[in-house]
Amino acid sequence: MSLDKILSIGGKPGLYKLVTQTRTGFVAESLIDKKRISVGMRSNVSILSEIAIYTLDEELPLREVFLKIQVKEKGGKTSIAHKAEKIKLEEYFFEILPNYDEDRVYASDIKKVIQWYNILHDNGITDFSGGKKEGTEEE
Repeated sequence: MSLDKILSIGGKPGLYKLVTQTRTGFVAESLIDKKRISVGMRSNVSILSEIAIYTLDEELPLREVFLKIQVKEKGGKTSIAHKAEKIKLEEYFFEILPNYDEDRVYASDIKKVIQWYNILHDNGITDFSGGKKEGTEEE
């Protein structure tokens, strides 16, 4: 499954898989407890493939950040919990992304990235290489 079908829904913990669209929104299934919820059009929803992390040079797509974590952890879960102290989270993130913009990437963002990576790993979603390749367009 690609990150194009994985959602973060404002006000709801964890990540969700897009199941189907409805007339008034869509149905999503939690990757944590597999419960289905209906989500209206007014909800604040982010698709993981559209999220990027600020660096000093550019915005790096979330899938590339996940790839860097995957390489560091040799394909396993993160060696740090998302509930760790702010300084530990920042040190960990600096190891994976040394040029991240410390002024625009907050500890809460780092927590989400680590938590999301672990949720995806638990659900067997570990292929982050998909998406747009240089010189080609994906539709």
